[in-house]
Amino acid sequence: MYKKLTNIIEACQKGDRASQKHLYTLFSARLYGVCLRYSNNEEDAKDILQEGFIKIFKNIKQYNHNGSFEGWMRKIVVNTALERFRKSTRSLTIDNEDYMDSLQVNYEHVIEELAYKDLVKMVQELSDQYRIVFNLYVIEGFSHKEISQKLNIGESTSKSNLSRARELLKEKVRKQYKNKSTGKVI
Repeated sequence: MYKKLTNIIEACQKGDRASQKHLYTLFSARLYGVCLRYSNNEEDAKDILQEGFIKIFKNIKQYNHNGSFEGWMRKIVVNTALERFRKSTRSLTIDNEDYMDSLQVNYEHVIEELAYKDLVKMVQELSDQYRIVFNLYVIEGFSHKEISQKLNIGESTSKSNLSRARELLKEKVRKQYKNKSTGKVI
């Protein structure tokens, strides 16, 4: 029988290893999904997850039971991914600062046909600069101002990166759809 989450958290705050393992078992799959969106391969995602859980257990005493515990952990994992990204790149650049999203084609019916795994793979294939901004804006709900502060880039750069990421994803969806409709294997 599973302990209540509050009991598990309190036991983790006391350093109980069995409760830490239990907490990891409960949340690792969901948080791994977050890690996959911020990495470009499974190995990096696993590393981010590992680093994230180390930080979660190190800082769990700071969790005061206000708000969503899963949200608190998610924030730590996202910040871990961003730290890892900042360490690997000095700055974010874009191909064209004034780039505008010009495609107005609606591919909702195509997206419904794609599996979640396919969509995650498409996002993972984006360059770091586009993938990070896309995830922060679309998935995490940060504003361009917040993204610019987190990544030390201009708001216009954040907007351009998002616009470019969207176009690249639309193109990937278009190719996937064409390949599905013609029967060609990607």
